[in-house]
Amino acid sequence: METRIVQTVRPVDLGLTLGPLLHGGGRDPSVRFAAGDVWRASDTATGPATVHLRSTGPTTVAARAWGPGAAAALDDLTDLLGADDDPPSLGGIHPLVTALAKRLPGLRIGRTGSVLDALVPTVLAQRVIGIEASRAYVSMVRAAGRAAPRAVDVDVDAPRLLLPAEPAWLVSTPYWTFHRWGVEQRRANTIMVAAGNARRLIELPALPVGEARDRLLALPGVGPWTVNTVAMLALGDADAVSVGDYWLKHVVSFALAGEPRGTDARMLELLEPWRGQRGRVCRLLLSAGPRPPRFGPRTRLRKIAMH
Repeated sequence: METRIVQTVRPVDLGLTLGPLLHGGGRDPSVRFAAGDVWRASDTATGPATVHLRSTGPTTVAARAWGPGAAAALDDLTDLLGADDDPPSLGGIHPLVTALAKRLPGLRIGRTGSVLDALVPTVLAQRVIGIEASRAYVSMVRAAGRAAPRAVDVDVDAPRLLLPAEPAWLVSTPYWTFHRWGVEQRRANTIMVAAGNARRLIELPALPVGEARDRLLALPGVGPWTVNTVAMLALGDADAVSVGDYWLKHVVSFALAGEPRGTDARMLELLEPWRGQRGRVCRLLLSAGPRPPRFGPRTRLRKIAMH
């Protein structure tokens, strides 16, 4: 077991900061939140690792890690937690954003540095409702069956986690398997092509954000919504706005202008005063902002999987 104490420039709330990594909801096989603790299984350059995080103060996080990649995973925590994330003030432009920034000071923008691990669940979420994407992701990771390193000699009940699917496994998985998870061929092909380019994707976090985004956009089946979502998670792009998202444009328009329905153009217009931090503002609004009224019936789950 390796241990580390991480000091952050500003307060860090583990739930707010790492919540977007919970791709499979409460059943996510790779990430668990429990009583202020966070458990995460991931691959590193030196092998797989399981990490346990616990806040011990507003700007202090205690970490433990197990597995061949334990030391590397702990080295990556500064980026993952946004420990150096020290943005300019968001106040003085809109009273709601000012209030939310003050109310949620622990929301940091971190970066996983793993583009493929962010890209796969994002592709699964293309043009489907959240619960459908979550189910597909959980099914995929369980089917891959990569057990994460066990946490031994701990004073808490450690969950048994699974690692995200490996690129080679994704490339070799036949389409009919994706179909069983409720994923049609278009999304399956996008994931397989991305996995086939895994080595090139590893290079992206070291590039300027703009260049990394352009390379992502060049992948078949990857559009602006996918690029922005991945840029926020893997690259720590605080300005990434998920243009094309079904719900976000309505949330922003309602919160900032009182308009129950919005468009991507209107959303970007309202966010323009925070350029450079537009993604951060969206995260604040999604975390604790008002919700626009719903009109019409809820979207039904699609029946793609074979029975």
